Amino acid sequence: MSPMIPLQPFGRTGHQSTRVIFGAAALSVVTQDEADQTMELVSQSGINHIDTAASYGDAELRLGPWLEHHRDEVFLATKTGERTRDEAYAQISRSLELMRTDHVDLLQLHNLVDEVEWQTAFAPGGALEAAIQARDEGMVRHIGVTGHGLTVATQHLRSLEQFDFDSVLLPYNYPMSRNPAYIEEFEALAQVCEERNVAIQTIKSITRAPWGDREQTTNTWYEPLTDQVAIDTAVNWVLGRPGIFLNTVGDIHVLPKVIDAAQRFTERPSEDAMRELESAWGMEPLFV
Repeated sequence: MSPMIPLQPFGRTGHQSTRVIFGAAALSVVTQDEADQTMELVSQSGINHIDTAASYGDAELRLGPWLEHHRDEVFLATKTGERTRDEAYAQISRSLELMRTDHVDLLQLHNLVDEVEWQTAFAPGGALEAAIQARDEGMVRHIGVTGHGLTVATQHLRSLEQFDFDSVLLPYNYPMSRNPAYIEEFEALAQVCEERNVAIQTIKSITRAPWGDREQTTNTWYEPLTDQVAIDTAVNWVLGRPGIFLNTVGDIHVLPKVIDAAQRFTERPSEDAMRELESAWGMEPLFV
C-alpha cells in the first residue's frame, strides 16, 4: 500500500481534500484508454479531488466514463472561460453533460486576470451571474477564481472584494518565489484567504523553464522537470508551505513522478538545496 497523501480542509467547503489535486489538463489529448489508466492511478494514490476546465481539450469528455461510476468518491471542479452570463451558463451545462454528472463541487472563473475580461465577468450580465445561477439551481456547489501571470495575486484580491469566492488558484514555485513583488502579493492574498477560509490551489510546481526554442517533449506549455529527484525537491518545496494545495502536472507521463514525490513528502528543502536545484536544472521563472 502506497503512503497516503495528507488531507486538509478545502477552505470552507466542508470537504477534506488531498493536498495534491489531480489536474485533468493532463487528459486533454489522450485516448480513452490512457485516460482510464490515469484515473486508475489517481484513484489508487488516494487523490480525491479533480480539477478540470471546459477548455482542456477532451479532458471533460475523457473523465465522463470514470465519473459515471466514481462520482461520489471525488470533489469535482471545472472552469468556464466565458465572460458573459449566457455563454458561461451554456458552457457549465455542457461540462456537466460531458462529465456525465448533474453537479460539480466547484465552478471556477478561468484565468480571470485581463482587465477588460475581469470587468465583463463582474458586470451585470457577466459570467459571475451564471455561476451564481448555476449554484442556486444545484448544478454548482461552490464558486472559485483562477489565473496565471505576475498580476494574478493582486487581481484575485480585487476579485475577493467583489465576491466571496470559495477558492483561488495561481502559480507558485521556487523560481517565482525569487521575484520579491510576486511573492509579497502571493502572501498578501494568502493572508486574506486564511482570514476568510478560502482554499488556495497552486499550479506550476515543477516548472523548469519556458520551452524557448527547445523541442516540446511533454503535453505542457512550459518545460517541466522530469527527473524524479528534482521533482521530489520541487514538490517538497511547495507542500512545505502549510495550508496550500498543489495541482498536478498537465502530462500523464510525468504525473506518476509528481504523485510519487507527494506520497514521500516530509519537509520543505533548505534554501541551499533549492538554489542547487535551480542551478543544476537551469530553472527559470515562467512569467517575467
